[in-house]
Amino acid sequence: MVEGMNPGTALEKAPVLEITDASKYFGGVAAVHEVTLVLLQGERRTLIGPNGAGKTTLFNLVTGELSLDGGQIHLFGRNATDLSVQRRKNLGLCRTYQISNLFLGLTVEENFFLAVDGSRMPKPWRLWESDKERRGKAYEACRRVGLESRFRSSVDKLSHGERRQLEVGLALATDPKLILLDEPCAGLSPTERKQMMDLIAGLDPGVTVLLIEHDMDIALRVADRVTVMNEGEVVAEGNPDQIRSNELVQRIYMGEKEHYDG
Repeated sequence: MVEGMNPGTALEKAPVLEITDASKYFGGVAAVHEVTLVLLQGERRTLIGPNGAGKTTLFNLVTGELSLDGGQIHLFGRNATDLSVQRRKNLGLCRTYQISNLFLGLTVEENFFLAVDGSRMPKPWRLWESDKERRGKAYEACRRVGLESRFRSSVDKLSHGERRQLEVGLALATDPKLILLDEPCAGLSPTERKQMMDLIAGLDPGVTVLLIEHDMDIALRVADRVTVMNEGEVVAEGNPDQIRSNELVQRIYMGEKEHYDG
């Protein structure tokens, strides 16, 4: 059994995400092997582990960008294993990426408008100006992530940290029920990291968050629970205090090449 799991604990809230025995292989190598994970509504969960542990691959399986080689994925009580990326988005799933995925030649406002509009193709600005409701939603999403002063700025003029804030804001603009954040603090300065942590902590408590994070301090500070992956498998799970004191996790992060044999 995975360390830290308590099979007798009753689930008081409805599961938003249920991953059951998920597996993905590349050339016979298991990138993800029989991973099981349950997220409850409103939960803040961090997914940690060394490079190559399978964290981003697991994200890609949840979003449908990769197909499962085994197991199932349920979203909001529905079997989503064979659903397309778009169908999963329509259910309320959204994610950010390690590498920025923004329209650099457009303004912050225009990027937000596209997110609210649900389109990934730019349209002539004159078609947008009359839509006050969507422009209002775009500004509100911008304000939620602290970029209102940059609303009319071109995205290519933003700092790296501001672009990360924008990515989170664009995800929130779609009103997701579940948001996957893939290393949102990567490359940020200490000040920018604090701003991002404050942003995540201040998200609507009804939105469920699954966060990949390499910085152990950040991972343990923003999470209700922490799931640890190593070599494609979940090897530990618990609250931040349990993970902080977990000897296996300490060995993994000290670089010792030991395999979990529980």
